[in-house]
Amino acid sequence: MPPAVPRYNAHPGHSPNQPTYSMNDERLINIEEKITFQEDLIEELNKTVYQQQQKLERLERMYVALAGQVRSIAESGGEDKSLANERPPHY
Repeated sequence: MPPAVPRYNAHPGHSPNQPTYSMNDERLINIEEKITFQEDLIEELNKTVYQQQQKLERLERMYVALAGQVRSIAESGGEDKSLANERPPHY
């Protein structure tokens, strides 16, 4: 038995080389297109979540480093005394 081949339609408004599909075939094609779109969208969303996680981890490391710097400044008695009497650069 030969493999199933789509039937071709020569009705007005249809190209003679355009396959005609039954309603079930059209629904199946529509569902496959939607699934393909959803798979692409999920992949893009996964990439975005991964990039955001990397950025969050980078920001957390920066926060820890800055908090350590603030702590060490506070423990050393605040600002350097020579800087306290220095004139600000906008004068």
